[in-house]
Amino acid sequence: MSEAVKKAKVNQTIIDLVQGDISKQDVDAIVNAANSSLLGGGGVDGAIHRAAGPKLLLECMTLGGCKTGQAKITKGYRLAAKHIIHTLGPVYRNESDPAQLLADCHYNSLLLAQEHHLKTIAFPAISTGVYSYPLAEASKVALQSVVNMIKEHQPKFELVRFVLFDTKALNAFTTTLRQLIEIDDAVTGV
Repeated sequence: MSEAVKKAKVNQTIIDLVQGDISKQDVDAIVNAANSSLLGGGGVDGAIHRAAGPKLLLECMTLGGCKTGQAKITKGYRLAAKHIIHTLGPVYRNESDPAQLLADCHYNSLLLAQEHHLKTIAFPAISTGVYSYPLAEASKVALQSVVNMIKEHQPKFELVRFVLFDTKALNAFTTTLRQLIEIDDAVTGV
């Protein structure tokens, strides 16, 4: 099976967009769209906890939760990814400035990855599920935050990937990435 990949380069970092399952990504770290307790839940969070196994829950219990926009790191356990960066996205309708909080999720996740000398990281579409952040808006905030962080801080990331659950999300992120920087369409084997 193959999946469409949309790629762009910012400084020395490749940004790519794929449709797939974030828990199966073979990268240094995946980002978990967590809840405030960090103890698992539904959607991406539940899928990551199930795939990583029970030791993830035990480590998360020591972290003291997470506030919106913050990021915390754990081991990846049974995942292909070596680490999981947990971040709490905003509930769109409950926040006065959801865009800033969503940008903080991406920025703080990348800072944490940089502090741990990680080179490859994969994000889901944070807050676009049950937290109801509109896809088009979320894609603009997420991608702009990543591009800005790369340009401003010159991290040594090789790859920042967005793993989108469905075609609708992939299309929204692709449209936004095209608006930000020129991208190449490619097909790669999985």
